[in-house]
Formats: sequence, C-alpha cells, structure tokens
Amino acid sequence: MVAATEYLRFVVTLVAVVDPFLAVPFFIAFTASMGGTARKRLARAVGITVFLVLVLAAFVGQALLVTIGASLPSFRVGGGLVLLLMALAMLNAEVGAVRHTPAETQELESGDVSGVVPLAVPLLAGPGAISTTIIAAESGGIVHRLAIVACIAVVSALSWFVLSRAQRIASHMSLTAMNIATRILGLLLAAMAVQTMAEGLRELFPGLQ
Repeated sequence: MVAATEYLRFVVTLVAVVDPFLAVPFFIAFTASMGGTARKRLARAVGITVFLVLVLAAFVGQALLVTIGASLPSFRVGGGLVLLLMALAMLNAEVGAVRHTPAETQELESGDVSGVVPLAVPLLAGPGAISTTIIAAESGGIVHRLAIVACIAVVSALSWFVLSRAQRIASHMSLTAMNIATRILGLLLAAMAVQTMAEGLRELFPGLQ
C-alpha cells in the first residue's frame, strides 16, 4: 500500500509540471475575442482533456513501455531528465521548448487551432506530465491507480479553475508575481526531477546504493 505522502508528492509534482499559471497568458491571448461563456467552455474542455490524457497514461503507459522494450528504471531516468529541462526553463520564467515550441505559439495566436490543442496538449498535459503519471502509476493494483486518478482529477480541476478565472487572475496578479510563482514551482520540480533520476539510476546500477 502506497503511503499517503506518496500521493501528496505526486499531486505536488503534477501541479508543478502542469503549472496552469504558466498557461494563463496563452489562454488570455487565444480567448481575447471570445465572450465569457466561450472562455468558460474552453477552460472546461481543457481541464477535461488534461484529465483524460493523464488517466490514459496511468492505465496504458506501462504496457506501452513493455511493448517498446523500455524498462521502468530507464524511463525514470529519461522522465526525470525531461522534468529537469522543464524545471530549468521555469526557473527562468520561460515555457521551454519541451512544453511548447515557438511554432505552436504562433499557431495558437493565429486562431487556426481549437485551443484545446495546444493549450491542453502539450502545454499542460505534455511529456513531463505524462511521464510523471506513468512513473507514479507503475506500482500497486487497481486501488492505487484509482487513487492516482483521483489525484489527476484534483490537478485537472485546479487547471480548469485557474483558466476559467484567467482574466481575473491576470488583473490581480502582475506578470512579475506569476513569474515568481512559476520559479517557485520550477525549484520544486527540479528537486523532484533529480530524485526521480536518482531512483532510476539506483535501480539500473545497484552498486550506486
């Protein structure tokens, strides 16, 4: 049975990886010409998409690793590296190419996409969030995975809440304040990324213990 602290760690890590505050400027730019109802509908669609993508990762991610012949320890190291790259970008208050490329930003600003893509995937539920979910869901039975789903629901609901109130948040929080929040989350994510990589390396090379 996984301790409650491990689920708390997963929630904190996932919040840091998803970081809905980082998506606020993109959401505001994309919805500038929309009415309040349309903005709320898009925020809800983004939250639901994030939930569905991460739940899918929780249930089929490990099977996918087996199919391609990748071990979980090696995936821990690779996933930890992805998280570390994201964390370094967040410490500079940047989105980072791992999460969102300049081309995707231009596509979003042009209005040629639905908003769910790339706001939900890959901006929020990107490689970092997916790898974090797969690693967290690998141990335990159905009860453990249902607990992981509950954690994902909490983070998805937080994403919906932040985006549905993006205009209000932007009016009450300066860009500097949002950047500070992103840097704090980036620092937490960096520590968790190193921990994830260390766990994977210890499993790959038992002599390191």
